Amino acid sequence: MRVLLAEDEKALSRAVATVLEVKGGYDVDAVYDGEAAVESARQHAYDVCVFDIMMPKMDGITALEILRREGNTTPVLMLTAKAELDDRVRGLDAGADDYLPKPFQMAELLARLRSLTRRAGTYTPKSLQAGNVTLDVEQQELRSETSIRLAKKEARLMEFLMANPDKNLTVDDIVGHVWADEEADETVVWVYISYLKNKLEAIAADMTVRGDKEGPFRLVPVSL
Repeated sequence: MRVLLAEDEKALSRAVATVLEVKGGYDVDAVYDGEAAVESARQHAYDVCVFDIMMPKMDGITALEILRREGNTTPVLMLTAKAELDDRVRGLDAGADDYLPKPFQMAELLARLRSLTRRAGTYTPKSLQAGNVTLDVEQQELRSETSIRLAKKEARLMEFLMANPDKNLTVDDIVGHVWADEEADETVVWVYISYLKNKLEAIAADMTVRGDKEGPFRLVPVSL
């Protein structure tokens, strides 16, 4: 799983990143201000984000508000040096899923992240829309001018692409979300991307998937 860590105290950031990688098995992208957090969240697909409230250029709550307005639903854990009620309320009202006051124990941070990622995995939309393409998630059916059924992994891959518009998705991103603990590499991903491209063309979709064998991949209008 991939984590975006936005913490301006670099020593703390390094310590947290090390624990998340070694103890939690996460892949961590670390940034040090709110503006960088917003840009990184716009460009990449994350399983969970950890935002400090007090950061330079843009505070964590403002960064979160921007992402939520743009439709980003990634679970966010807020870190704060204060345990005051006002900070907790502001963070939760901005769209935070949980908060953790500093100083904190690394074991509690890991436990809270596990809880957030479990809860995030319990929600699956019934359908997704991109251009003139609709994915019926439950029926694994792709519709445009006509319709076509997808295999399980095709449907999961299409769901991931449609849920992350305007993001460049790497092979690792796709493997982590579609294949999880199963064996897969760039060749397997490329084969399934090719399947989806052919099926999108078959239903006269105005969307397709761009990217070479090594990625990154993104769902874009056919005209691009």
